[in-house]
Amino acid sequence: MKTCPMCVGAVALGLMGGAAAVMPWGSPRAAVAAPAAEDAPFAVDRVHTSVVFRVQRTNGAPYYGRFNDVSGSFLLNHDDPGKSAIDISIDTGSVDTNSEGRNRHLRSADFFAAEEHPKATFKATGFTRVGEMEYDVAGDLTIRGTTRSITARVKQTGLGPARRGVMCGLDVSFTIKRGEFGVSYGPGALSDEVRIMAGIEGNRAQ
Repeated sequence: MKTCPMCVGAVALGLMGGAAAVMPWGSPRAAVAAPAAEDAPFAVDRVHTSVVFRVQRTNGAPYYGRFNDVSGSFLLNHDDPGKSAIDISIDTGSVDTNSEGRNRHLRSADFFAAEEHPKATFKATGFTRVGEMEYDVAGDLTIRGTTRSITARVKQTGLGPARRGVMCGLDVSFTIKRGEFGVSYGPGALSDEVRIMAGIEGNRAQ
């Protein structure tokens, strides 16, 4: 599939003359025609999107946590990457590490300062193709009110009919140094380097 303002061509190909698709759970799904507005962005599906972070504990194992509230939109145009866009917002207060005590600490001024800075955001500024439906995406990442330019690896992982339109999926990953965003707590206990991994799914109505 070559064209897809975030994935359009495969929808028409996959429907083969308008035959109804069937959802994996057995529920019928209506056939979806090619989108009328090919450059319309996909809205992030909060239920099927996950953002996970990984930090190494000194003399221990890497530790993983997640954020439960993610919103925003995205669009990949494979014919003209300059028309692509990614704009994601994360509720820092939704951090979840399977320990309420640790969650409260992460929300505090030692880490995310969630009350003062309730959102962490990423907005793409440039797309460079590195593979089939895969890009190095430059963008501005803002955490605790500090904005840094980073590059994320973004790969389109899916496209197809949804209940009320079209769905598309992205696999996103990048690494930051938390100290560059004003998070320096526990230098002897935690690595400065933090790995971010996200599975972002979006929907576009027809």
